[in-house]
Amino acid sequence: MKNVVGVDIGNSTTEASAATIGSDAAVRFLGAALAPTTGVKGTPRNVDGVAEVVDRALRAAGVAIADLDTVLLNEATPVISGMAMETITETIITESTMIGHDPRTPGGRGLGVGTTVPYASLDDPAALSAQHPAEPVIVVVPKGVDFEVAAAAINTATRRGIVVAAAILGNDDAVLVVNRLDTTIPVIDEVSRIDAVPLGMLAAVEVAGPGQSIRTLSNAYGLATIFELDAAATKVVSPVARALTGNRSAVVVRTPAGDVADRTIPAGSLELHGESRSASVDVSRGAVEIMAAVERVSPLADVNGESGTNTGGMIANVRQSMADLSDHAVTDVHIKDLLAVDTFVPQEVRGGVAGEVALENAVALAAMVRTRESGMQAVATAVTERLRAAGADRVEVVVGGVEAEMAVLGALTTPGTDKPLVVLDLGGGSTDAAVIAADDSIDAVHLAGAGDLVTKLIDAELGLDNLELAEDIKRFPLGKAESFFHVRLENGTVQFFEKPLPATAFARVVTLDGAGMNPIPGRHSMERIRMVRRTAKERIFVVNALRALRAVAPGGDLRQIGFVVLLGGCALDFEIPDQIADALAPYGIVCGTGNVRGTEGPRNAVASGLVAAYAAKVASGGV
Repeated sequence: MKNVVGVDIGNSTTEASAATIGSDAAVRFLGAALAPTTGVKGTPRNVDGVAEVVDRALRAAGVAIADLDTVLLNEATPVISGMAMETITETIITESTMIGHDPRTPGGRGLGVGTTVPYASLDDPAALSAQHPAEPVIVVVPKGVDFEVAAAAINTATRRGIVVAAAILGNDDAVLVVNRLDTTIPVIDEVSRIDAVPLGMLAAVEVAGPGQSIRTLSNAYGLATIFELDAAATKVVSPVARALTGNRSAVVVRTPAGDVADRTIPAGSLELHGESRSASVDVSRGAVEIMAAVERVSPLADVNGESGTNTGGMIANVRQSMADLSDHAVTDVHIKDLLAVDTFVPQEVRGGVAGEVALENAVALAAMVRTRESGMQAVATAVTERLRAAGADRVEVVVGGVEAEMAVLGALTTPGTDKPLVVLDLGGGSTDAAVIAADDSIDAVHLAGAGDLVTKLIDAELGLDNLELAEDIKRFPLGKAESFFHVRLENGTVQFFEKPLPATAFARVVTLDGAGMNPIPGRHSMERIRMVRRTAKERIFVVNALRALRAVAPGGDLRQIGFVVLLGGCALDFEIPDQIADALAPYGIVCGTGNVRGTEGPRNAVASGLVAAYAAKVASGGV
């Protein structure tokens, strides 16, 4: 009898399955365990996670570590993903235009056009009148000025004949100031860079009514009318209007010191090298053309990016990161698969008065990297040393098999399954598909892009700069706390509570993880966040599922596939399995989430498959 532990090293988690293999090669599974993966998958840093999960599995099985005979590792292929920006038009401001800004609660309504003047000038209305006779002015009120004092000063100036067309405030006081004015004017507040607003320059402030967005300043021709621009200048200033689209309020200050300049940052091109042909594709043409090029040169042997561009930098970083992790030369690192996804990312508009951003097109690239030699043997050696130091004196660590093939064997332990069978293993960094025929022949494919890239897309599109929060958004449904005692869920239903909700959640969009509510910062609506989440999953999981199944289907015809079993941590997601099932339904494919060994759900398939494959070798005398 042998005590063995199969270990599946994934991008996010490491899973183990402990079992005994009798003299007749019969397998008896005893316990399973799960732990976070340490380091990048397929590198020696995985040792800590492997040692932890082996120890947990043995404890669950009631087996002493001294009695452990064999540890079976999967052939783990590292997947590294990065973001390469498509052609970005960036608005460069050099003392020429200050734009923004969309506070939560602007005051007043309408459009005010005038010359910017300092708040202190209101103390000397005679000098102000002489300097701007009968001209409208826009008052710039610095932080620290009380709202009552500011409102009184504006009212006094108005009574003395000064035409105050609008106001720009550093404090969050717009509504309070407007409520105290004799005449209603547009007022924006929360201008963090109030000291950077140029004075003595022509400016326009616009505030729309509640639930509406501005019309004039978000229109290039509106800006041309206000600032008397010719056709050439209107074309140049159009990025300013585009950046303000959808805002409830905005301010544009025009100065003569320079012009707004457009700068195009090239995304660059990708050189795709297949085993028999090559192709070049410009990243700015989008994900569809990139993936079509990948399909043309398939199977992919390597990818290079144009030097001096965003794409070239991203590809170079992927290679260098893998080389550093695996102690290989950069020339020995090859990209074996590539997934491109169209997305949007918020880019800061330079010259904004409060960090304004505009959504720009981007292409997200996930690259699956392989080295000339597998790094798993180094992992196996390190795991052997660690376990023997912990008391497993006789342990042997073996690299047992390719993930997709092992996943098939594990999936066959799902009740109700039989050959032929297709599995989709949805992990953190890769999507694996494998088909096992009635004669036990297995065809498998290993593709880049899965849960980690979804998290990055959510983080980028929502401008969170917080991967942990993006992960929560990916994994859990949303709600909006509409009062201290009820939350409206994203499906439209309402959940009531006996105890008041936390003050931090009130009027905020929150993620509902079952144990509490995690507020999402920013002003994105629940519908917008949900759309970004679902779209990211469709762009990654549905696209990769179809790619993988076409690669393993007989003749590439999906209609030749009858049953698909979903495995991996992402198969536990509350909407990914349904999205994939809906995409496969037109082909007559039955798709569902696996239940490995009837107890583990979609997890532990690879670890269980490693044990099953090893038992088969024992039975055949190969071990």
